[in-house]
Amino acid sequence: MKKTNNIRGYMLAILGGVSWGISGVCGQYLFMKYEISADWLTAVRMLLSGILLLMLALQKEHMRVFKIWKERKDVIWLIAFGLAGLLLCQYTFLAAIKYSNSATATVLQSLNVVLMAIVMAVWNRKRMSRIQIAAIILAVSGTYLIATKGNPVSMDISAKGLIFGILAAIGVVIYTLLSRPIIASWGNLTITGWGMLIGGSVLFFLTRAWIFPTNLELPAWIIIAVIVIIGTAVGFSVFLESVKYIGPVKSTLLGCLEPASATILSALILGTRFTVVELIGFVLVVGTVFLSVSTKE
Repeated sequence: MKKTNNIRGYMLAILGGVSWGISGVCGQYLFMKYEISADWLTAVRMLLSGILLLMLALQKEHMRVFKIWKERKDVIWLIAFGLAGLLLCQYTFLAAIKYSNSATATVLQSLNVVLMAIVMAVWNRKRMSRIQIAAIILAVSGTYLIATKGNPVSMDISAKGLIFGILAAIGVVIYTLLSRPIIASWGNLTITGWGMLIGGSVLFFLTRAWIFPTNLELPAWIIIAVIVIIGTAVGFSVFLESVKYIGPVKSTLLGCLEPASATILSALILGTRFTVVELIGFVLVVGTVFLSVSTKE
């Protein structure tokens, strides 16, 4: 039974990383073809995915979806999950791109695997194993090579960019850990849905996302739907579900498949060049997967 749950957890975490990679490629295409801002797209995808997940939760749980608002302690956890976790992660990642660039933001956010391992080691009062440390090194190194193509000059680290990038990594740790107790009580769809709706609503007003881009055609809306459904609703819900089976450290390590899958999909779909350095980075990230599977948390 435990082996089956572990396999399920690994598959869910991998699916989450690949789903985020698909979202990244779709976003890249939109930014290339249309005048869409990253903050507008993030606000819309969080808000719509929250609504979608809650509709699915209503079908499964019926009116129990709303009963969480009667539990004061769980409401506090839920709001913290939506604002200090999901919103913090999404907004600060965009800010890191704004004040540096996408390569810098991606590398800095990947530090969440280091932070998560440290937090869990302190929490469990247990040293990290050598294999776990090796997996972390491979994950961060692989992400660095994929994001920068091995060229450190491509990283533009300003003070604000550094701060926001680290905050994005902290946001990943926060939403991963804060979701655990309330998902156990209320279910994944309900918690992820409410969290997305809370964070998305705040970001919607912060970015004035009700002002829609004027040049969007039907293909653009189809791609936005893919980002909302696959890249956000599916991506976050399956990732957080994986935490239940394999724990937060392994889940965040496997989540590093996002940049690797995005690079491969970008090469296949958008025709972007796949360099040797990126291939090495991909191999390192895949190595992370094998090491994660072989470790006992």
